[in-house]
Amino acid sequence: MILRAIRDDITTLHVDAIVNAANCTLLGGGGVDGAIHRAAGPLLLEACRRFNGCPTGEARITPGFRLPAKFVIHTPGPVWHGGTRGEPALLRDCYRNSLRLAEENACASIAFPCISTGVYRYPKFEAARIAVETVRAWEGELPQEALFCCFSDDQLELYRQLLNR
Repeated sequence: MILRAIRDDITTLHVDAIVNAANCTLLGGGGVDGAIHRAAGPLLLEACRRFNGCPTGEARITPGFRLPAKFVIHTPGPVWHGGTRGEPALLRDCYRNSLRLAEENACASIAFPCISTGVYRYPKFEAARIAVETVRAWEGELPQEALFCCFSDDQLELYRQLLNR
C-alpha cells in the first residue's frame, strides 16, 4: 500500500473513502466531524441516525453524499485518559476497522484525519505512530493508497518523519 501524508481539507479529497473522527452518537460534532457533516449535507446525518451510535474503536460506513469521496467511514476514537484505559488498542481498532470497511466496499483509496488528537487529547506523536504502524501492517488487498490528511504543518511534519522511518 502507498502511504502519504498531506496537509489539506479532508472534505475536498477525491478518494474512495474518507474517515470521520466521529463521536459515539455519529450525529456530528466539532472539528473534522462537524466539517464532514456540513460538507456532506443533511442526508449524512439521516444515514448516521440509522446506526443508533457506534462504540469506540468500531466503524460504520455511509455514502459520501455531497462530498467528492464515495464513502464516509465513521469511527469514534478513544478519549485520552493517560493510556490506562486501553486507548492504544482502541485507536488501533479505529484504523483496522476503517480499513476493513474500505476493503469490503472496494475502496482503492482512503484518507484518514488525525483521529483523537483534537478535543479527545490523544498525544499527537503517539496517535501518529499508532496510525502509521497500523496502516502499514494492513495485509488486505485494498485499499491500495492511504493518505494521512493533516490539519496543521506540525502534524504533517510528524507524519512525514514517521513515514520515512
